Amino acid sequence: MAVGMFTVLPLPASRSAGDATEPGLGGWALRWLPLLGALLGFLAWALSLVFWRGHGGGAAFLGAVVWVGVLALLTRGLHLDGLADVADGLGSRRPAAEALVIMRQSDIGPFGVAAAVGAVLLQVAAVSTLLGGASRAQGLVLLVVAVVAGRLAALDAARPTVPPARPGGFGAVVAGTASATSTVVAVAVTLVLGWLLLALTATSLVAALWLPFAVLVGLAAGRLVTWHVVRRLDGITGDVFGAVIEITTTVTLLALTAVVVWGGLL
Repeated sequence: MAVGMFTVLPLPASRSAGDATEPGLGGWALRWLPLLGALLGFLAWALSLVFWRGHGGGAAFLGAVVWVGVLALLTRGLHLDGLADVADGLGSRRPAAEALVIMRQSDIGPFGVAAAVGAVLLQVAAVSTLLGGASRAQGLVLLVVAVVAGRLAALDAARPTVPPARPGGFGAVVAGTASATSTVVAVAVTLVLGWLLLALTATSLVAALWLPFAVLVGLAAGRLVTWHVVRRLDGITGDVFGAVIEITTTVTLLALTAVVVWGGLL
C-alpha cells in the first residue's frame, strides 16, 4: 500500500492506495516511508551510474540530473507538487482558510513555481558537487541517507502534537499517527547506520560524523517548516508532507555539500 501511495512502482498488493483512508492504515503506510526512501535513493543512484563513474570519472553533473529526475519520476512528482502548493498558500499571505483553498487548486502560482524550480536546482547542484568528489560507494551512502532524511521529517510532521488543518484528505488521515518513540528509533538507526557505512567507504569514523550532523540539520529544517505551517494554517495537510520531504532532503544535501567543499568529509 505504501508503494502504491508514494511511488509509481507496479507492485501488486493486497491493499490498494485507496484503503489508506481507513482508520490507522494511512499512518501505517507512512511508517514505511524511510525504508521506501532508501529504495528510491538506491534506484536513482543506480541509474546515475550510466553517466557518473565515481572518483571524478564520468559526468557528475549529468549523473546528478538523472538522480534528481529519477526520484521525481518514481514519486510522480508528488512531493514537488506538495512543495509548490504549500509555497502558493503561504506566499499568498491570506488567512488560513483562504490559503488552504489556494493550496487545493490544481494550478500552480509563481510562488509554487519558484519553490519547485529552486529546490530542483539546489538538489542538482548539491548532488553534482557530492558526486564530483565521491566514490561510487560514498555517493550511494550520501544520497540514500539524504532521501531517507526527508522521509524521517515526514514522520516527525505526523507526531501526535501536530493537528490536521482540515477534515478529510491525507493530512487528516495520518496527522498524529507517528509515535515519538518510533520516530526517534528510526532517526537513531539512520544516523548510526549511515555513519558506519560511510566510515567503511575509505573515510574515517571521525570524518563520517559529518553525515549524521547533516541529517540533523535537515531534520531541524523540516521541523521548522512544520512549525511555521501549523502557525499559519492551524495544522498540516497532505501537501505539507511533500514540502517537508523536499525541503529536508534539499537542506541535508546542502549541508553535506558545505562540509565537502570545506574538506571535512570525503
